[in-house]
Amino acid sequence: MAHNNHKEMLIMGLSGAKKITESVCKYLKVKPMPTTISHFADGEILVRPEMTVRCHRVTVIQSLTKPVNEHIMELLIAIDALKRASAEKINVVIPYYAYARQDRKTLGREPITSKLLASLIERAGADRVAIVDIHSDQTQGFFDAPVDTLKATFLTVIQALKKMNTKNLVIVSPDYGGVKRARSIAGTLHVPLAILDKRRPIPNQAEVTNVLGDVNGKDCLISDDMIDTAGTIVAACRVLKQKGAKSITIAATHGVLSNPAVERLTKAVKEKTISNIYLTNSIESVYEKTIPNLQIVDLGKYLSEVIETYYNDHGSISKIYNHYNLRK
Repeated sequence: MAHNNHKEMLIMGLSGAKKITESVCKYLKVKPMPTTISHFADGEILVRPEMTVRCHRVTVIQSLTKPVNEHIMELLIAIDALKRASAEKINVVIPYYAYARQDRKTLGREPITSKLLASLIERAGADRVAIVDIHSDQTQGFFDAPVDTLKATFLTVIQALKKMNTKNLVIVSPDYGGVKRARSIAGTLHVPLAILDKRRPIPNQAEVTNVLGDVNGKDCLISDDMIDTAGTIVAACRVLKQKGAKSITIAATHGVLSNPAVERLTKAVKEKTISNIYLTNSIESVYEKTIPNLQIVDLGKYLSEVIETYYNDHGSISKIYNHYNLRK
């Protein structure tokens, strides 16, 4: 671990990110700072660092996963506790950012909850925020503090490519919103791109009606930011199969896996509609051994490099990306 003139590196891992914090600390060769997290009978939460943080730089890691609102409050209270304990700087790393899909008004009288959450985190006292594969890049603009929207899709893609024939590969975007990400991957690998025509009549329900591009006889790799109920992704895979796809692999960052996602994905793998699934541990999963052919890709090393850059006040996030070059 590189050192500078600052005091020891302090990493606070909260309830939604215990395993990923352990992984980050392993790579940084530090121990998670002792922290008391108490949940009272009436639902109130207390977070208290059990060591001095005065004039220290502290990184808080919290994934805003289910129970979402409880984990949000835990994060806000942790930041407030550190601020009131005179921490020099509070960096917040959020592997999974909740409410990311509520980033604009699509109908009258709708809230923009993603912006509200950003304001709460900043008002609590966060000096810098890092978010992994945010649903929409415009979320950066909801913060006045510096924000890094860390790209992690390439980590799952790298793992997927180890089992795939790149000479017969097609990168597939699950919808028009993911075209930029898929085009970047396809361009880096010099392979064709296909786009699924998806419509969402109501929340958590999507219709995939067509494929733009040739997938007949091809090994398809679907790149996505998250899998929630898996209705969209399974429907997409079935359409690709109907269009003659030879195999279909999914590489996504966030495994939200709300009901009935596990059942849908398990069935699709057993039917050989899906060959392999790759997800990161941005959301702690208990389904690695439940869903066949599912592999969890650890973000620990990647996030540890980002956190070390913050701690040392120099370095480039772009250079960290170059360590994981898809062309290698």
